[in-house]
Amino acid sequence: MKLLIVEDEAKTGEYLRQGLSEAGFIVDLSHNGLDGHHLAMTGDYDLLILDVMLPDIDGWQILQSLREAGKEVTVLYLTARESIDDRVKGLELGADDYLVKPFVFAELLARVRTLLRRSANPATELSLSIADLELDLARHRARRGNKRIHLTAKEFSLLELLVRRQGEVLPRSLIASQVWDMNFDSDTNVIDVAIRRLRGKIDDNFELKLIQTVRGMGYMIDLPDEEA
Repeated sequence: MKLLIVEDEAKTGEYLRQGLSEAGFIVDLSHNGLDGHHLAMTGDYDLLILDVMLPDIDGWQILQSLREAGKEVTVLYLTARESIDDRVKGLELGADDYLVKPFVFAELLARVRTLLRRSANPATELSLSIADLELDLARHRARRGNKRIHLTAKEFSLLELLVRRQGEVLPRSLIASQVWDMNFDSDTNVIDVAIRRLRGKIDDNFELKLIQTVRGMGYMIDLPDEEA
């Protein structure tokens, strides 16, 4: 397994490289953001250990750039930035784990091994997609292009159902039973309201509209005829 450490503190970087090398990993080390970014973009690494506060460009920018380029390398943040907001930011940018300095090497090594096992044995189905819409099933996250779409749990479940059965018209009764676990009441507009809210997040700010209404039948998600 090949790892990349991006760490500007020379002593910490060498300590990590030595310890991880002795644990059997092939390890590259960069002491600044620009070199680390270049290595991460061009190299074939199984895991990246990334500091946040770096010369040139910071760890936030490096990870954002990697994810925008479609690089799915596993990323562990190792940083002195310990606030909850920083942890949340790191995970929302696409990090797989977040460890705060000072750290115990045994814990870092355990996390590295756990992350590598997880990436080597992925779930059968990790994502769903149609056009530029992608659903991360493990994290319950949705994106269109480079934009993160923030959804409630029910909205994600509704979108997942539509995408799994893309091109198929789903009646309100099926949506009610699958997403809300209830029998459909023709007097309620809960399904229509939920679709309207989901459409506002998924379609309204995008040229390509995916969620379609089939009058008298239900809803579906599909490419328009000219795009299919």
